[in-house]
Amino acid sequence: MGFSHAARLQGTPRRHDILSHGPVRAHPATEVFAQVPDPRDPRGVRHSLSGILAVAAAAVAAGAGSLVAIGEWVADAGQDALQRLGIGADRRRPSESTIRRTLAGLDADDLDRRLGAWAALRVGTVQGWQVIAVDGKSMRGAAVEGVRPHLLSALAHADRAVLGQLAVPDKGSEIPALKDLLEPMDLTGTVITADALHCQRDTASWLTRRGADYVMTVKGNQPRLRDRLKNLPWATVPGSSVVDTGHGRRIRRTVKAVEVPAWVHWPGAAQVLQVRRTRTVNGRKRIEVVYAICSVPMTQAQPRVVASWIQGHWGIENSLHWVRDVTFDEDRHQLRVGNGPQVMACLRNTAITLLRLAGWSCIAAGLRHHGRDPARPIDLLTAP
Repeated sequence: MGFSHAARLQGTPRRHDILSHGPVRAHPATEVFAQVPDPRDPRGVRHSLSGILAVAAAAVAAGAGSLVAIGEWVADAGQDALQRLGIGADRRRPSESTIRRTLAGLDADDLDRRLGAWAALRVGTVQGWQVIAVDGKSMRGAAVEGVRPHLLSALAHADRAVLGQLAVPDKGSEIPALKDLLEPMDLTGTVITADALHCQRDTASWLTRRGADYVMTVKGNQPRLRDRLKNLPWATVPGSSVVDTGHGRRIRRTVKAVEVPAWVHWPGAAQVLQVRRTRTVNGRKRIEVVYAICSVPMTQAQPRVVASWIQGHWGIENSLHWVRDVTFDEDRHQLRVGNGPQVMACLRNTAITLLRLAGWSCIAAGLRHHGRDPARPIDLLTAP
């Protein structure tokens, strides 16, 4: 493909750049596809890149979980439907092999950035805050010689829309990749939630320099900090609790917070929290205690609000990873050619984002609904 990191970013819209020029014109997702650089040799090209991306995205939004299924959707779609997606009436329908080769040759990181910037203009807030979760996921079925593609994703808490995705060599590589993932975004006024892997001084410093706040869980990779937080006099700190019941279980979450002690030298830290989770199933009780550090002062975000951000971060597993694994059966797909696995993950993310922004809380139900009529997924992609 040959695109450098700088070249990829040069043509990619930043949320800050878009928002800084007054009111934003709502534009459909298909316009994003029209801006994606086409790496193909123009000789012999029958279909525009935007048309192939559009039919692939429409098929995935209709429930197609593989390239074979995408090809079948294209073969069954009416000519009028294909024309709405940019496939001319005088052209032969793109075959599954054409779609496969085209997607495998794309700059997947560039595509992810463009679609993330598009989604970022449409997400809401959580209690007045723009909160973004960052977490990674491996694609088991796409492993080559035992190495699985690993994708780091950014997800908006409010709408569960995917704001970005980046391929990294492995889970351990997520730490520096967090900056690469978030770098194209305007982070001013956002709160970034991350698991204990990303509880790093350098990451905290970088986020605060970019105008962002953070909430990070503290575990064994920061043993000194964790021990100090654990030894605070939590028994004397008042807490607030909420109880959730359902599916035969009862969960009580109790959160306590104090202003960050002077001896906790952590970049930007303003408060530290203890979250105690007591889970009771069939009379058996299990207690989990988690410590977290947050850069938002208690005067701006009360402990219960920060606790909701922590809980919301854990929700990325159900809202994104579980949906891709179970609803799209991603872990059993064995696409391994070029950038195909990441591009397919990007199309799944796009389908999830489009359905969530359209009001679907159950992605499986949304896919079934849009799979019954080819016009429905096309409406998703072409509506502002």
